[in-house]
Amino acid sequence: MTPFGARLRALRAERGITLQRLAAELQVSAAYLSALEHGRRGAPSAGLVHQVNEFFGLIWDEAEELARLARLSHPRVTVNTAGLTPEQTALANRIAHSIHRLSPETVAAMHAVLDATARPEKPRLRRAAGAGPG
Repeated sequence: MTPFGARLRALRAERGITLQRLAAELQVSAAYLSALEHGRRGAPSAGLVHQVNEFFGLIWDEAEELARLARLSHPRVTVNTAGLTPEQTALANRIAHSIHRLSPETVAAMHAVLDATARPEKPRLRRAAGAGPG
């Protein structure tokens, strides 16, 4: 299951929405939504994420979080280690070969390490609605 799939399933469960009803509302097949939820399909398009946000009434932080989860939901990941150090390449390969054996605690600890080393996001500037170039 992907992060997006898990969140989509949780949203449906919280609100008592069947897979068939959501599929009909989003004008996609129930089989496609099921495949998204179970990680058998790639990350959803930005358009579908927007439709899901609208259907469930998600705004601001919740909507951004769903979009973030969608970006992290590629079930088949490819890592290009060209130009990296041998140690980085070895790490990528070790993770690929052993990720299915990692405990939830180890996965959480690895996320924490990556979060601690991530560059802070640059603030995005947005123009006020209706404001033209100055």
